[in-house]
Amino acid sequence: MNYKIVTEASVDMPQTFAKENDISILPIEVNFNGELYPEGLPNDEFYEKLKTTGIIPKTSQPNQYKFETAYGPYVNKPDWFVLTIVISSDLAGTIAQAKNAVENLNMKNVYICDSRVTTFAEGALIIEIVKYIKAHPNAQPQEVIDELERLKNKVKLLAVVGDLKYLKQGGRLSTAGYIAATALKIRPIISLENGKVNNVAKKVGEKANEFMVEYANKRDKNYPIYFGHSANPKLIENFINKYATQLGVDPNNTAIHEIGCVVGTHAGPNCYGLVYFE
Repeated sequence: MNYKIVTEASVDMPQTFAKENDISILPIEVNFNGELYPEGLPNDEFYEKLKTTGIIPKTSQPNQYKFETAYGPYVNKPDWFVLTIVISSDLAGTIAQAKNAVENLNMKNVYICDSRVTTFAEGALIIEIVKYIKAHPNAQPQEVIDELERLKNKVKLLAVVGDLKYLKQGGRLSTAGYIAATALKIRPIISLENGKVNNVAKKVGEKANEFMVEYANKRDKNYPIYFGHSANPKLIENFINKYATQLGVDPNNTAIHEIGCVVGTHAGPNCYGLVYFE
């Protein structure tokens, strides 16, 4: 059985990995106060525009037609099975567009997975299911689906928000909370739990990093830790170098992912964190 993976641009993963494994990533439109970018923006351009304009952009999910186009070559082909992995349904309505496309095509050889995460946690989920498929070349669709769902229930994301003004401007932090947190140099730590973004802790200074390390060390060590940042690689590089021994990682052989426009819209630049499998 051949497997095709279809996802959308809320996912953050290396482009080389996506190309090498023929993963279709459907674009997400970015809207800067009426200035539209239907195919999204490269990360460097996006964050530069975010910082220089002061505008909090909006993003639009891929529509049904884009899913139908991606599915077209594989519809009901007996030797192909399509795995569709999308952003948490609590964060966007993308899954409905995928389901509508499947229904319209009367497609049977497809599974749509509500990942319950986004950004590089969604990327980690896809990377690990690709590893599983390669390690089990004779796996049947239900076996792959079962493994995907198992991984989905294990993947966890923790991140430190570096610039609180984006949470404030996006309505996720009150003015009073923003003033207090800024004055006290409090660093919010967010997680993806049960499909939603949650504020799990507020720490001062280095305590934020120690909090993430503590949780990451509860991981299943059969899986790597995935690291990510938004427009500031030095932040995550410094974190990795400082805590490499405690985390059991090699700082010279650790992949770092960039957080793209979907999460970057709300977290802004200078956000960094990690993903692990519980």
